[in-house]
Amino acid sequence: MDPVRVQEAPFDMGAELNAFATTVGGAGAVVSFSGITRDVASGDLQAMEIEHYAGMTEKALERIRAEAMARFGLTDAMILHRYGRLAPGDPIMMVATASRHRADAFAGAEFLMDYLKSRAPFWKKEVTRSGAEWVAARDEDEDALSRW
Repeated sequence: MDPVRVQEAPFDMGAELNAFATTVGGAGAVVSFSGITRDVASGDLQAMEIEHYAGMTEKALERIRAEAMARFGLTDAMILHRYGRLAPGDPIMMVATASRHRADAFAGAEFLMDYLKSRAPFWKKEVTRSGAEWVAARDEDEDALSRW
């Protein structure tokens, strides 16, 4: 299984986690986080449209995965992110980390999530009944990076 995947197709969070966990021999901890498309603004989200540049996005995610592996001594790490048109409730992304100890697995997963939220080259547009609008970067997402 490729440790970095950017895909349009839906994915099964449980199946992805199970597949990841079977490959991490020697790990004492596996941590995962899955993001789900949600309506945060107006209550009338019809879809989230996510764009990216193929090739560039994967390379950026591979770099941050390598950094997390080195920084936290991870046994393995996985990043999965969707693009295209997603409905509220659809899984949008998933990270999983494995390490000898839980603290490193948790820290590695949080590091990956903070990066994905603020630095990964994805562009998101909310589509509502009243129109469509690009999602702007949030200060709190940028602030989260300062701890790393």
